[in-house]
Amino acid sequence: MFVAFIILSFLQFKVISNKETQCGCDVNRVKTESDIRKQSFYNSILANQCPVKYQNKNQEYGTAEMVLIPQNTYQFGTDEIVIDSDQEGPRRLVFVEKFYIDKFEVSNKDFSIFTKSMNYKTEAEKFGDSFVFTLFLNNTLKEQLKDYRVMQAPWWYKVSGTSWRNPYGPDSSISDIMDHPVIHVSWNDAKAYCAWRGARLPTEVEWEAACRGGRYNNTYPWGDKLFPNRKYMANIWQGTFPNHNSAKDGYIGTNPVHLFPQNDFGLHNIAGNVWEWTEDVWSNDNPNEKVKKGGSYLCHRSYCYRYRCSSRSHNTDDSSAGNLGFRCAKSA
Repeated sequence: MFVAFIILSFLQFKVISNKETQCGCDVNRVKTESDIRKQSFYNSILANQCPVKYQNKNQEYGTAEMVLIPQNTYQFGTDEIVIDSDQEGPRRLVFVEKFYIDKFEVSNKDFSIFTKSMNYKTEAEKFGDSFVFTLFLNNTLKEQLKDYRVMQAPWWYKVSGTSWRNPYGPDSSISDIMDHPVIHVSWNDAKAYCAWRGARLPTEVEWEAACRGGRYNNTYPWGDKLFPNRKYMANIWQGTFPNHNSAKDGYIGTNPVHLFPQNDFGLHNIAGNVWEWTEDVWSNDNPNEKVKKGGSYLCHRSYCYRYRCSSRSHNTDDSSAGNLGFRCAKSA
């Protein structure tokens, strides 16, 4: 019965085309006309109701689990371009006002408090699906869903019943990973959560300033060597992508948010683990495409060298996937 239900549910899906690089970092949702109408309705509710509700929560959340990034001039971008299409350069110096940013990525536990308090449903829950990486699906299911993969990144499957509550399909749960980062959340979901906390998403400049940890021209949050003293500093892909992850850094998928301290500002997992949404649009020509930073546990130097501070990618604001999360910021 379950297999039959999955097959019938997936008749509505379209194969997604990745329009950037071949790594599949920007897996976007394809929307039907019905989806667009529904999304307009959801957005109108968010615009008209949510700010009033969220304002009542502002005084309940402080900055105890946030780090103050001092006012200063910070490096933004790089002259050592790795991926031309990502528009990583040029290197410039930008003045940034002081601000707070979460020490940790938002966890499943954090997000569950929000959803219970606000009776909130994520966009993946509303759409009824999200993207799951191949290693988390059994061979039988992958065979059934082989026509519903991302065209240029066939290791991504669009799976019905997947959401932040069920991150690897409808039979999975987060009961044992409450301290892991919440995933399958869209930019709109991240914005809603941060607003509820009396916070916001960091801008791309703020995020990169935080990533560099007060240094200049460093490749990674901790310096220029990926494995200083043979130490694993981030949860990224170890092995041959996409079929074998040796998990030498300790994890095949996400890891708890309190692991991997990475820079002198005391931030954890700002490189690797999960991509993090920022406030900024990718292009003024398409304001629905939002910048994400930091790479994820699926990134490897051979195909997705995006766990550098200057690296960047993007997704549409309603997209979600099993390697996409966020952290919040707050003006000081």
